[in-house]
Amino acid sequence: MAGGYKYFEAVEKNAALLGVLTLFAVTLGGLSEITPLFVEAHTLAPPPGVKPYDAQRLAGRDIYVREGCYLCHSQMIRALRAETQRYGPHSTAAESVYDRPFQWGSKRTGPDLARVGGKYSDDWQRLHLLNPQAFVPDSNMPAYPWLANAAVDGNDVAARMRTLRKLGEPYTDEDLAGAAKAVAGKSELDVLVAYLQGLGVSKEGAK
Repeated sequence: MAGGYKYFEAVEKNAALLGVLTLFAVTLGGLSEITPLFVEAHTLAPPPGVKPYDAQRLAGRDIYVREGCYLCHSQMIRALRAETQRYGPHSTAAESVYDRPFQWGSKRTGPDLARVGGKYSDDWQRLHLLNPQAFVPDSNMPAYPWLANAAVDGNDVAARMRTLRKLGEPYTDEDLAGAAKAVAGKSELDVLVAYLQGLGVSKEGAK
């Protein structure tokens, strides 16, 4: 025991050695936690029915992020009965394989939107975005009237899809060629509604 203590004493009295050993321990512990997640993220396959966002929904997702919708609405249903009874099947990592960035979040000033697609009509979604208080008088959600008059840039959407293809998303040449046409004449409100109406519709476990 006395011989072993000598080594501990040497470490305790040598600040540089203690620092190096601490850094080694922290690095080893961090790698043991991060490496499995990194490997899983690169081997995760999309479940049946989950495809990359089409041009309209991709543009809508970018507007959703730009306007900060994720700050009040999560897209992560936890595996708790109270959650699944209200929102539907719990979220899985595979559902969000094409989300860059993912929209899981944890803040819920408003309801979770992971399965909101098809729950309301297009007209409801449109009018709700333009005037939330007309549906819920006590809502603190802001209105987004400018989206109705803002046109979507088709060339920008096509450029985003080309970048995502370089990152591994399976967009075809036809997808890229038709991107600008797919959003031609669409407003930012139109594509945001398209994005919302697709949430959970073709995802694993969604009803």
